Amino acid sequence: MQKINYTEIKYKNNEGFTLIELLVVIAIISILSSIILASISSARARSRDAVRKQEMKQIQSALEMYYIDHNAYPSSLGAWRGAASYGGWGTGANGYIPGLVPKYISVLPLDPANTLDGFLYQSNGTNYKLLSNLSPESYPSAGESFYDLIRPTSAWMVTNKYDIPPTNPTPCATPPYFTYGDYPICW
Repeated sequence: MQKINYTEIKYKNNEGFTLIELLVVIAIISILSSIILASISSARARSRDAVRKQEMKQIQSALEMYYIDHNAYPSSLGAWRGAASYGGWGTGANGYIPGLVPKYISVLPLDPANTLDGFLYQSNGTNYKLLSNLSPESYPSAGESFYDLIRPTSAWMVTNKYDIPPTNPTPCATPPYFTYGDYPICW
């Protein structure tokens, strides 16, 4: 019969981690993973903003090509038009910017964050405004491209006359003018 050595058993039971050590390791891993997730989230937001800027410039180029062919911009009859809201015009040939698809742009883009009020368009045929409304995740400062004087913390804007709107719009007494929010802008 084999003799049992109780000191050997005592040391084998002490191998492993205590509950406190395991909790400390879990806490450290949790803190590191939350830091990583936060940085990934901000990188995704910057990526969506970059896509928005690129798509707005792409629409702007298509509008300028349309203007060259027709000597006017596609008219929205002065009303805001959007893909899902503001009339629910969609992205096809009669989409939120009529007449651009498929000749000037293959499809009108939707916002990368899938917001209903992503891109909005308004035009009187002579001038236009294109907004990325309520979806940008960062906003330009006054004087930077895409800055919207009327909606500085809820939208980006491009127009046919300028990317950087004036800080003090000059009111016009007679047409032709284009309203910029509540302000008429002289062209």
